[in-house]
Amino acid sequence: MCRQYRKAKKPSLWLLIKIPLKTPCEAGVKGNKGSYGFPGLKGQKGSKGDTCENEKGEQGSKGDKGDLGPAGVTGPSGPKGVAGSRGAKGARGDAAKLLRSAFSAGLSKPFPPPNVPIRFDKILYNDQEDYNPSTGKFNCSVPGAYVFAYHLTVRGRPARVSLVARSRKVAKARETLYGQEIDQASFLTVLKLSAGDQVWLEVARDWNGVYVSAEDDSVFTGFLLYPDVLEILL
Repeated sequence: MCRQYRKAKKPSLWLLIKIPLKTPCEAGVKGNKGSYGFPGLKGQKGSKGDTCENEKGEQGSKGDKGDLGPAGVTGPSGPKGVAGSRGAKGARGDAAKLLRSAFSAGLSKPFPPPNVPIRFDKILYNDQEDYNPSTGKFNCSVPGAYVFAYHLTVRGRPARVSLVARSRKVAKARETLYGQEIDQASFLTVLKLSAGDQVWLEVARDWNGVYVSAEDDSVFTGFLLYPDVLEILL
């Protein structure tokens, strides 16, 4: 409340009269904001707080799988590993077909006719049946290199013998004898043949002294030395 003082009527005395006011004083106008004050002094360091004694919480659930990251740089090669144990033996494969061709045949009658294949009809070996005793010709069934040889007995007249291959005389030999003389003629060569080629022996006219008896033989022989694999494959 506000206090007011009034003067008494008597000049010699002043009376202090307290007069209550029913209405409060009005608030003043808000003043302007003051300027910042100077910083205060640094306070003292506080004491250390109490340590938390709470127990460790439960483990959370497993999170979702993250996206695949980029490929890393290739690392260096590792050391060589220890050799493994030996594997089990494999099954036996099919046997390769062995190519064969051979014959050997003897003459059964002396003095064969000239200029035609000599028919060596006494078979000594002909398992593949590439030699035909009825014609006296060898028929090539396996292309390759072949060895051909003959050992002939010559008696009473001269002999001129030709080895014929593919209808061409590839080798010639002769033995000159007269009277009852007996001699032997031998020959050996290597020929390259293709499938279907034919080989035989023949004598010339008046030079057919090839002889055979119970004591003397005349033999024609041939066999495959090695096959021509390239020609077989083609």
